[in-house]
Amino acid sequence: MIPLAWDEVAGLELGLLEGTAGEITRVTSDSRDAAPGALFVALNTGVEYVAEARARGAATLVPRDQEAALAALASLVRAKSEAQVVAVVGSAGKTTTKDILGALCAPHAPTIWAERSLNNELGLPLTVCRLEPDTRILITEMGMRGLGQVAELCAIARPSVVVIPHIGPEHLELLGSVERVAEANAEAIAALPRGGVAVVPADVRELEPFLRRDDVTVRRFRTSEVEARDGRIRLALGEHVVELELPFTQRHLAVNTLAALHAYDALGLPLDRAHEGIPALELSPWRGQEVPLAGGGFAVNDAYNANPDSLRAALEHLAERGAGRRKIAIIGEMAELGAESERYHRELGALARALGIEVVGVGEPARAYGPSVWAATKGDVVEMAAEPSRPGDAVLVKASRAVGLEGIADEIAKIARAWSPS
Repeated sequence: MIPLAWDEVAGLELGLLEGTAGEITRVTSDSRDAAPGALFVALNTGVEYVAEARARGAATLVPRDQEAALAALASLVRAKSEAQVVAVVGSAGKTTTKDILGALCAPHAPTIWAERSLNNELGLPLTVCRLEPDTRILITEMGMRGLGQVAELCAIARPSVVVIPHIGPEHLELLGSVERVAEANAEAIAALPRGGVAVVPADVRELEPFLRRDDVTVRRFRTSEVEARDGRIRLALGEHVVELELPFTQRHLAVNTLAALHAYDALGLPLDRAHEGIPALELSPWRGQEVPLAGGGFAVNDAYNANPDSLRAALEHLAERGAGRRKIAIIGEMAELGAESERYHRELGALARALGIEVVGVGEPARAYGPSVWAATKGDVVEMAAEPSRPGDAVLVKASRAVGLEGIADEIAKIARAWSPS
């Protein structure tokens, strides 16, 4: 981290600050990472670990307002950095786009990108606080649950490039419409400085009212600009065509790669060397991760989250990738869809059946999919796994995060191995 002087932090008057005066070279909310030079910020139940952090040699802060404290610390660090900052926002694909862009940039410039999905009012400042004196690119992810939240995160990170991989139905209980979803995410575009760049999906009418600034560059990408050929992906950026050999087969992830590539180009990095970062590309857990099953089958662990558009893409991928196999989707609720929730679930269940996919629903809201098999809890799914899946099957596991299906794919793999011939 860019060092902060003790007096700078003390002058912010954020709460109870204790420790030996000196430079602060790391901000952490995990007492296990506490060490001399670190500032342990006690978030939520972290106050119980203040003594442990002090014993490890760290300074400690028990903030009066944890969100305000982290925002102030991150803003202080950000003010000392000349790095180009990218904000990845949108309804789906944020984390994978962030991971892909980080891998693309890293071989060419000192780059930091958000870990996992640290994208809220706590996670974003912690990411900004990882800025080093030599960092040239910082890639942040920004989530939202309502209007005003992306704007607040942008005030901390001050991005010069914004990437929106996708706009669609999410958080409708709070926002009410896809138009409002677009408005909330477009706060990042409004926050761009003069000369900034916005990378957005083409033909998303809900975004168009927010793309009228004449002092920023808008770069549009289209799914038609992604072409798979001989195990490689061809990505078109205007007159330029980039071929990459990606470690995944999902078309929607390839489209996220195209969005990331536009941002990479906007950062001034060489398109002819974009392939150099791909060998190190590693997506965050539970986002399209493929788990091998006995008998040549596979399970796609896409259980981190779900909304109608991301589930549609996952089902279509399962149908294509699992052609010629028995196909099963173990799916739970798509949360926070408001009054239209049952309709969305019903439509996605019908799509699955039209694609020849058997549906295993998990949890009460999943009854709306019209599943052929229904389980009350995720625990019941594990117990029933011997019934819905067999070696050689193609299986998708997906639901909103609260359903907690992330371990199901591995459990199915264990059961499938037990069935395979010895």
